[in-house]
Amino acid sequence: MGVGSNARNSAKQLVKTSDKKYDFFTEYRSMVGLASARDGAHSGMPSAAAQIVDYLSEFISFLAVFSVDGYFYLVAVRNGIIIRDILIENEEEARKAFTELSSIPDWGVLIAPSSWGIPKSQEKSIYDLVGNTNVAKLRQIGLTKSLLPAILGAILFILFGMYVLTSPVKTTSNRGAKLNTELANEYRRQIELKKQEALEKRLAQASAEQSFRYPYDNLPGVYERANLCYKAIAFVMQPIAGWNQTLAKCDGEYVSATFRRDFGTLNDFYEIGGELMPGAIVQQTSEDEVIVRVKLPALETHSSLDERDSATVARDVASIFQQINTRADINNVTDTIMNNGVAETINVTEVAVSSKLMPAEFMYAFNDFQGVYMSSVSWRANTRLWNYEVLIYTK
Repeated sequence: MGVGSNARNSAKQLVKTSDKKYDFFTEYRSMVGLASARDGAHSGMPSAAAQIVDYLSEFISFLAVFSVDGYFYLVAVRNGIIIRDILIENEEEARKAFTELSSIPDWGVLIAPSSWGIPKSQEKSIYDLVGNTNVAKLRQIGLTKSLLPAILGAILFILFGMYVLTSPVKTTSNRGAKLNTELANEYRRQIELKKQEALEKRLAQASAEQSFRYPYDNLPGVYERANLCYKAIAFVMQPIAGWNQTLAKCDGEYVSATFRRDFGTLNDFYEIGGELMPGAIVQQTSEDEVIVRVKLPALETHSSLDERDSATVARDVASIFQQINTRADINNVTDTIMNNGVAETINVTEVAVSSKLMPAEFMYAFNDFQGVYMSSVSWRANTRLWNYEVLIYTK
């Protein structure tokens, strides 16, 4: 899903494009998944794929297949995104799907039954990986089914109350009549209370459906973001004997650094890197290259949008970089997002610049603009240059 997308709305749009009936959805990171009641899914059921991704969080990419009660469950993750999540009945078909995906290079780890004899793979039991977390539980796509039990209960309650109130009441004393009157009043009060609770619940759910935030409603402060990325890059670019730093990059949620082997060993890297960068995720792309990744802490966000049109913003940005004799690649684009089932477009000016200026110094060039977000900054050791990608959201 795109930034600011509503998971339930995205699920509804996906259902409309499918010829299969889906009843539930789940949200995990920036992804949305669908499930069908006909397949045995129910509200509150957790996603196995999400739990496996959490368990194998040290790997950015992995390909795994598990034997489960005569079936074969295949999960493929690339760069933190679940690209395949399927239960296969036939072992031959499962092995074929695994083989096709394994042809893609640079998997962090391969997991498969030992009987398959897959080189460099390891066998794991799915029951060791799932069941310990509550991430990504299924929720109903539509509100109708979730409200149905409550509505039916209210109707039955009302009918029962009406029966009690309209049935002949045999009393032998004034005290009995008084008790029946009090009972009737209590039934009326409870009926009204139930009706009010049901109404409030429907209004709350309708409000949740309609709430929507655009990407420019969640922008961090320009300099807070620049300083965070600068410090994060400094954190992952630690000197490790025998390994050369080649590239560091700070994007939306993570900062990463790429190291190339010189005379060091992998054991040296893991030992020294583990002490210098506690909590970092290490991905071994080859025997001579390692990528270290660390999740960025969250920053406070605010709403910001430039009131000028894209053409004016692009011209003003170009003029600023012309004044300092720096080349800037500037493009005006429109992004399409779904808002309560309706496609909307937002205008974005994209700016890409290579500079020797550090992040906070560079972002000073955008001081006169609103809706500014430094989506990515990277530093290359061979050029000693910072490469910036900046978005400006415009009217």
